[in-house]
Amino acid sequence: MKITYDASADAAYISLVDQVGACGVDRTYLCDPMEVGGMINIDLDRAGRILGIEVLTARALLASDLLQAAEQIGT
Repeated sequence: MKITYDASADAAYISLVDQVGACGVDRTYLCDPMEVGGMINIDLDRAGRILGIEVLTARALLASDLLQAAEQIGT
């Protein structure tokens, strides 16, 4: 698992696999923002396995220590 965070976009990505296979992301499930209190997108492969999770407005939805420990990207 790898977590990256872009502070300027306030977006985090939680990769659940080391490498995305040749087929890559087959579809993205968009969670209902009203249900989760923000934008969360789940990337799935062709078999329906979760590859990663994108969290927008990450400061509001994720623990600050998790974001501090994440690999910082963008500026």
